[in-house]
Amino acid sequence: MRNYDLEFLKKFSMVIGFLMLVTLGLIVAAMFVHSQIPAEINPDVAKRTEQRIAPVGAVYAGSTGAAAQQAATAAAAAKAASQVAYGGTTDGSVIFNNLCTGCHTSGAGGAPTLDKAHWADRLPKGADTLHKHAIEGFTGTAGVMPPKGGNPALTDEQVIATVDWMLANLK
Repeated sequence: MRNYDLEFLKKFSMVIGFLMLVTLGLIVAAMFVHSQIPAEINPDVAKRTEQRIAPVGAVYAGSTGAAAQQAATAAAAAKAASQVAYGGTTDGSVIFNNLCTGCHTSGAGGAPTLDKAHWADRLPKGADTLHKHAIEGFTGTAGVMPPKGGNPALTDEQVIATVDWMLANLK
């Protein structure tokens, strides 16, 4: 090797070494800057947080407020109507088999089963009282009947149809 070749290799090695040091410095600087930037928030998480901390109610004032309140009430009623349980059926057997059978078959919580002996104290009160207790709920000495069997999506007509079906199927 000649002298000028050795001189070239020496200077070239120094340039490569310098560029490697600059590269490592840039990598360390990028890692530091990246650690200082706050993490990006998932839009779904932000949406859930906004829903969780949103106010429960709203204030309506004046004629505009009254119109907004009526619109909100109408929207809530429409939403409730669209979410009627069991497709709005008034077939008592369907509702009983899907909802009521859990307690009224096993007698859980003091619920009367479908034999007349368990209904002896209840039948003299009349069907209207039984309908009222099934719709509004009832706490007696023998147990508790939750309002609408624990499913607020049931309509009063569905509850009445189910009670009538139960009374018709007592053994």
